[in-house]
Amino acid sequence: MTNHDDFHTEPVPGLPAHLPDGEKILWQGKPEIRPLFVTALHGRKVAIYFVILAIWKLISSVSDGKAAAEIAFSVGGTLVLAGLVLALLYLLTYLIARTTIYTITNKRLVMRFGVALPITFQFPFSQIDAADVMRIGRDGGNIAFTLKEHTKVSWAVLWPHVRAWKVARPQPTIRAVADVRTVSSLLADLLKQAHQQTEE
Repeated sequence: MTNHDDFHTEPVPGLPAHLPDGEKILWQGKPEIRPLFVTALHGRKVAIYFVILAIWKLISSVSDGKAAAEIAFSVGGTLVLAGLVLALLYLLTYLIARTTIYTITNKRLVMRFGVALPITFQFPFSQIDAADVMRIGRDGGNIAFTLKEHTKVSWAVLWPHVRAWKVARPQPTIRAVADVRTVSSLLADLLKQAHQQTEE
């Protein structure tokens, strides 16, 4: 059995080229599937929507005096559709997690992702103004980055690795990583060093 790697041409997994002298990888990670499904693909909200829709159909059908078989067909059809939609969302979540690698070096943040078309974004720490941590569960979370005004990125191209609703000024986001406290602490130190070097 052979392993298939969608990014086998990468000299270093997650990076478009070998690192220059003086630069080294400090951390690499991937999104965790379950929290990514809940937060980025809104799987729980979709499930709740279909449950409410099924209940509404049940109550409406009973109040209209429809036959039991007709009620079962209507409600059952809604639940089948819900299962199909949620299965597709979960498959998409799996593919996103499988094809994503976040890399932190001592110089920059690198985000490589893309289910159909692989793409790599690189953000030197000098281009990042701040990082905002959003906890998910006990140890996981997202880290969103506020970029300097002159740094232009596309919200649509970054999705789902971008903070929700920040369309005018997109914030690249490391999503659903485990041990977010350790990662955010590392980033805080690196950003502080980069800002001090910029001011000197």
